[in-house]
Amino acid sequence: MAGFHFQGTSALALDAKGRLSVPARQREVLRAIPEDRLTLTRHPDGCLMVFPRTVWDAFRARIESLPLSASGWKRLLLGSAMDVDLDSAARVLISPELRAAAALGREVLLIGMGNHLELWDVQRHSAAEAALLQQPMPVLLQDFSF
Repeated sequence: MAGFHFQGTSALALDAKGRLSVPARQREVLRAIPEDRLTLTRHPDGCLMVFPRTVWDAFRARIESLPLSASGWKRLLLGSAMDVDLDSAARVLISPELRAAAALGREVLLIGMGNHLELWDVQRHSAAEAALLQQPMPVLLQDFSF
């Protein structure tokens, strides 16, 4: 899916039923995509990845092609994947299993990552970001011009 991208961070709150209201700027991007179906799955860093369905299909094919030695990662990524629809109020229901897997509390961050979004618990994200900033910059970024 060329021509769209998610970026920026939105601080949000899950409602009592575990629903997330998609912010207006992300809804605008989603409107450019033919269907309102999303796929959520676990991320190895402890958050959830939120994919438009068409992007998920390509990602899933890449995961499915991994060798047997990666079966644990395939299980994590494919076994926890769930399709969800945006309701009429632009909300997405996050299943109890995925909320538990990502330790999502009420306060969450929805972070644009180009072709998908990440959904983080606020405290977990703060800890992960603090740990990241304590590490040296990766060699890959050392010659990057900011």
